Amino acid sequence: MFRMWIREFKNNHMLRDTVVEEPGDMSRTKKVFAALQEACSRLDLQVPIWLQTNIRDFQRTACTRFTADSFTEEIPFDYLEIRMIEEDD
Repeated sequence: MFRMWIREFKNNHMLRDTVVEEPGDMSRTKKVFAALQEACSRLDLQVPIWLQTNIRDFQRTACTRFTADSFTEEIPFDYLEIRMIEEDD
């Protein structure tokens, strides 16, 4: 099972969240991108752009935060956090 938790924060308070499960025979990278796409669709958000800091953080800790720099549209929150909560073995 592959599950990712996506949360919006403003002033250090969680506004909304969703958990996305991605079954299937995709690579880990494709599952992450598909889960992020699904979560943004559910939350009615633009999909953020992955910056080098996001890639590094996610590779190291399986968690990253997308700030306003990662979005081309204005966002009504401070950051969007994605975190792996379960991965296939």
